[in-house]
Amino acid sequence: MGGGESLSSYTKENLIAELAKMPYAFSLICYVDTEPAGLVNCFDGFSTFSCKPLINIHDIVVLDKFRGIGISQLMLAEVVSIAKEKECCKITLEVLEGNNPAKQAYLKHGFAAYELDPEMGKALFWQMQIENT
Repeated sequence: MGGGESLSSYTKENLIAELAKMPYAFSLICYVDTEPAGLVNCFDGFSTFSCKPLINIHDIVVLDKFRGIGISQLMLAEVVSIAKEKECCKITLEVLEGNNPAKQAYLKHGFAAYELDPEMGKALFWQMQIENT
């Protein structure tokens, strides 16, 4: 779903090599028989509030023909297992407000919108693009 645009040719050509350079990144590929069915890209992070590591799920995708058979739940369960091994305090991810199938999958697995104080509302994920010239 993402931004609705396909990856640039630069990204397609360099993504695997660039991710491999990141010592705090890991990816999981789920196969059905010998066919790739799903992918999760994760990054290790740190919670200053808990003074413990965390894992951020940056990308999660299940190919169309494999949706609805529990692939996302299997991949999320594996990320949870890794987070427990690393003694993480939490797993974070972002999801588009209109991506209801993904939201349902995350809710089913125990994720919820992040909120410290109900009076202040739920946390928002913001970004600022950096143009490198």
